Amino acid sequence: MSEDTGDDELAELSERARKLLTGRVEFLLSAPQLKFLPDPVVPEIAFAGRSNVGKSSLLNALTGRKSLARASVTPGRTQELNFFEVGEPLALRLVDMPGYGFAKAPIKVVERWKMLVRDFLRGRQVLKRTLVLIDSRHGVKDVDRDMMKLLDEAAVGYRLVLTKADKIKASELAAVHAATEAEARKRTAAFPQVHVTSSEKGMGVAELRAAVLADAES
Repeated sequence: MSEDTGDDELAELSERARKLLTGRVEFLLSAPQLKFLPDPVVPEIAFAGRSNVGKSSLLNALTGRKSLARASVTPGRTQELNFFEVGEPLALRLVDMPGYGFAKAPIKVVERWKMLVRDFLRGRQVLKRTLVLIDSRHGVKDVDRDMMKLLDEAAVGYRLVLTKADKIKASELAAVHAATEAEARKRTAAFPQVHVTSSEKGMGVAELRAAVLADAES
C-alpha cells in the first residue's frame, strides 16, 4: 500500500467519522447500577477522566454540540454511566463514565463508583475502547494511574487523551506529551499514540473522531 493510499483512507475515515459523530447523537439513559445497562447491541466507546478534566467539553466538541454532555459546576457530580446513541441507524454508543479523583465525595460514594466502573469494564463485551482524559496542565496523576491499572487488569484497550492543550505553552505541552507517551509505553493495554486536544480551539478533535470510529469498527 502506498503512502498516498494511506492518506486517502485516513481522509475517508475522518470524513465518515465527522458525518457520524456530528449527525444523530441522543442521550439514551443513565445507569447507576449494572442492571440498568442497555442491551449490548452495538460497539461502545467509553470516556474516563478526573473530575474537571474537560470530559463534557470534549464530548460536546466531538459531536459538534454545545450541551450534549453538561459540564457540571460541581466536579464529581456525575456518579452514573451515561449512554449516548450515535447514528441513524444506530452505529455505536458513547459512554460518559463518572469522573474520578474528587476530594469531597463521601467514602461510600467513591467505593460505589469503583465497584460500578470495575464491573462495567470487566463485563462489557461490546466495549471497544476507553479514552482516558488527562489535563495537559497537570499531566498524569496517581488517580489516572489507578484508572489505567484498572483498565490493564480488565484487559480493556485504552487511549490517553490530553485535554485543554491550549491552556499551556507549546514547550510545556511538548514535555507533557512526551511524559504521557512514556507512561503509555509502560502499560499493557494502552495505545501507544497519545492524542492532544483542545475542545475550545478544536485542536485534535477531527483526529480523535477518526480514532473513535476506527476503534468502534475494529
